[in-house]
Amino acid sequence: MADASLPRVRVPHPHVRCDARILGGSPHVEGSRVPVRRLWVWHRGGSSVETLLRRYPNLGPARLLDALSFAYDNQDLIEADIAREQALFEKQGGPSVGARPLAQLSLPFDAEEEEDARPMDAAPPKAQPKATPAPAPAPAARADAGKPARKR
Repeated sequence: MADASLPRVRVPHPHVRCDARILGGSPHVEGSRVPVRRLWVWHRGGSSVETLLRRYPNLGPARLLDALSFAYDNQDLIEADIAREQALFEKQGGPSVGARPLAQLSLPFDAEEEEDARPMDAAPPKAQPKATPAPAPAPAARADAGKPARKR
């Protein structure tokens, strides 16, 4: 059951639920507390599906893609949910959600990325030419390489 302040769901999807007891009725991915509006804002801001899967690995591709499909099919509902969230932030004096939706701290996905962690909206690093591995040294030539094998 969705919150009364939000429009009705026009096209239901199997992996998205609206329950007044969870996230105040905001559409969320079933079995999680990930709101569809959050995935939508990230996606519309330029994040790829692969990036979203790394950020929310517990969702899996089917649920993530279904949530984005739900957002496309129910854009009025998602936009109303984003506006409701923005109003709550303004009421509490918090940061503006709509101003820069991707201006969050970077969450490293593994130890290697911690060193060069950067915000998602920062410019991508310049491509570094990949070093080609040095060729393996040739095996040492044997002294008896050209001689026929001896019989015993």
